[in-house]
Amino acid sequence: MRNTDLRHNTALRAVLAVLALTALTVGGLLAHPDSAASAAADPVRIMPLGDSITGSPGCWRAVLGNRLQETGYAVDFVGTLGPQGCPQARDGDNEGHGGALVTDVAAQSQLPGWLDATHPDIVVMHFGTNDVWNAVDPERILAAYDTLLGQMRANNPDMRILVAQLIPMNPSGCAECAQRVVALNSRIPGWAAARSTSRSPVTAVDQWTGFSTSGDTYDGVHPNSSGDDKIAARWYPALTALLTPGGTGPTPTPPATPTPTPTPSAPGSATCGAALRTVSSWQDGYQAEVTVRNTGAAPLSRWTVRLAVPAGEEITQVWNGALTRGPAEVSVDALSWNGALAAGESTAFGLLASRSATAGSAITVAGCAAG
Repeated sequence: MRNTDLRHNTALRAVLAVLALTALTVGGLLAHPDSAASAAADPVRIMPLGDSITGSPGCWRAVLGNRLQETGYAVDFVGTLGPQGCPQARDGDNEGHGGALVTDVAAQSQLPGWLDATHPDIVVMHFGTNDVWNAVDPERILAAYDTLLGQMRANNPDMRILVAQLIPMNPSGCAECAQRVVALNSRIPGWAAARSTSRSPVTAVDQWTGFSTSGDTYDGVHPNSSGDDKIAARWYPALTALLTPGGTGPTPTPPATPTPTPTPSAPGSATCGAALRTVSSWQDGYQAEVTVRNTGAAPLSRWTVRLAVPAGEEITQVWNGALTRGPAEVSVDALSWNGALAAGESTAFGLLASRSATAGSAITVAGCAAG
C-alpha cells in the first residue's frame, strides 16, 4: 500500500504541476493578447527605401528595428541591399541606395524589381535629399513619388506607405539646400493625404521638426547617433499604428480641394465628381492633378473621368490612372487599388500635357462616371 500511495502521490503532483504551468501560460496570454498575436503571426515585411541616409550606414534602422522587436512586434526588414556599415546588431536588409535621386529611380523604373524580390507589406520612405541637393523642383519630386506609389500598389494593392518630411540639410557648398527642403516638406502632407485610401494608407511622418543639422548630423546631411535616435523615434509610433490590428496610421489632415462637378445620374446610384487644377506650367506644357471624389451616399467600386482636350494640346503621361484616347476626348479609368471610394472619399491622378503655340483653352473635365 505504501508503494501504491507513493506512486499515486507522485502522479498527482505531476498532474498538478502541469495544470499550474498551463494556468500560468494561459494567464500570460490573456494578460498580453497583443504579444500572443504578434508571436503567432508571420512577421510584417518592412522595406526602408531611400538614399544614403537610409542605407549607409543607416543606423536608425537598427535602433528602430531593435525597439520594435523589444516591444513585441514581429517585423522583418527587407531589401535587396544588406548591412552597410552600422556596427549595431540588427536586421540590416534595406533599399537605401547611396547617391540615388528619387526622380532617377522613378524614371528608370528601378523600384518594381526591388519590390518583386522582397514583397514588402509596408514601405518606409525617406527619399529626395539628393534631388534637393541637385535643385530638382518639388513638383518633379512629387511626380516621382506618384510613380513609386503606383508601382508599390501594383505590387501589393494593400501596401501601406510612410513617407518622411525630410530631415534638414545644410551641407557646405549649398546655401540654398536648407530652404529647398522646407519647400518640399511643405508639400508632402498634402500629397500624402490626397493619395491615401482606406485600403492603402499613405501617411506623412514629420522627420524635420526638432532635428538639428549642427547637433544631429556629422556633415550637415547624414545623421549621427543622436540623429539616428531621433529618426527612429519619429518612425516608431507611425509604424506601430500600422502594426496594431486595424491600425492604418495617424489620420492625415486632407488638403483643401476644388469643389468637384458631379455627374448627373439616377437617384440612389453611385455618383462621382472630378476637378482639375494646374500644378505647374512651362512654355510648351504643364502638369495637372485631377481629384476624383465620391459625391454620393453609396460606395463606388470604380470611376472613369472624361477630359476634353482642345486642339493644339496632348496628354503625354498619366499616373495613378489608365489613359484611353478618343478623337475629341480622352478618358482616365481607375486602377485596381484606387477605384473603390467610400462616400465622401477622394483620390487623385496626375498628368503631363504638351501645348503648341496656337493652343487656346486648357484641358477641362468633361464628366465623371461611377460604377
